[in-house]
Amino acid sequence: MLYFLIFDYIPMFGIIIAFKDISPFEGVQAIFTGEWVGFKHFVRFWNSYYFWNVMRNTLLISLYKLFFGFPASIVLALLLNELRHAVFKRIVQTISYLPHFISTVVVAGLVMMVLSTDRGLLNAIVVFLGGEPVHFLGDPAYFRGILVISHVWQSIGWGSILYLAAMSGIDPGLYEAAKMDGAGRYRQMWHITLPGITHVIVIMLIFSIGGLLNAGFEKVLLLYSPAVYEVADIIDTYVYREGLLSLNYSFATAVGLFKNVLAMFLILGANYIAKKMNQTGIW
Repeated sequence: MLYFLIFDYIPMFGIIIAFKDISPFEGVQAIFTGEWVGFKHFVRFWNSYYFWNVMRNTLLISLYKLFFGFPASIVLALLLNELRHAVFKRIVQTISYLPHFISTVVVAGLVMMVLSTDRGLLNAIVVFLGGEPVHFLGDPAYFRGILVISHVWQSIGWGSILYLAAMSGIDPGLYEAAKMDGAGRYRQMWHITLPGITHVIVIMLIFSIGGLLNAGFEKVLLLYSPAVYEVADIIDTYVYREGLLSLNYSFATAVGLFKNVLAMFLILGANYIAKKMNQTGIW
């Protein structure tokens, strides 16, 4: 509670500078004395050259992660649940969980090492097979794929924990009854396990939809370059450049507030649809 109070709720007061013209050189008092400009900064963002580009990139990268990463955790949990060799199961679980605890900076470093044009493993294989080294991180055709693959690798194990926990709560008697009716492992998984964790899947999907505008700021910032801005520049990196590098605090705050309002409508909409489909929502 203290964490959310200090780092989430108290800073909310600062969003008022999105409706003012504030210079970082005017001091803190400018937050209270600055001139109100209404929706000037929002209109400037909507009319800017970067608006559609950063919105498209943010949504596409997030949708790719959702499309490939979300079901990957469910599939892994289903496969782990079917393993009967306890030691092998624990080893697989541990290996799949580990990437979650690796810092994003370290993951970005690993990606750069593997894809480097000089000593990168992937380019070494390409050269060995007679090809020319490829600058993967500088090629717009590969950048989004690299982000999605690294995201799936880093999150698949951790994401499966909730589903495994939900599976442990399914009545074993259902599986026994299914066996007596002649159902094999696959049919048990399809007709008992999946329906038994549907409520968890729906809740996690709602949270994922609510986070669609969070496309992974840290990893994008560490891996992208001007060569791939057209496919990699997202709302958060744009806010970073405008706010911290160009010192346009009011404008950057307006862009960030716009993103958060959109995210709120996304999560409300996803929860509303889930309720209409008689599924479990987040409230």
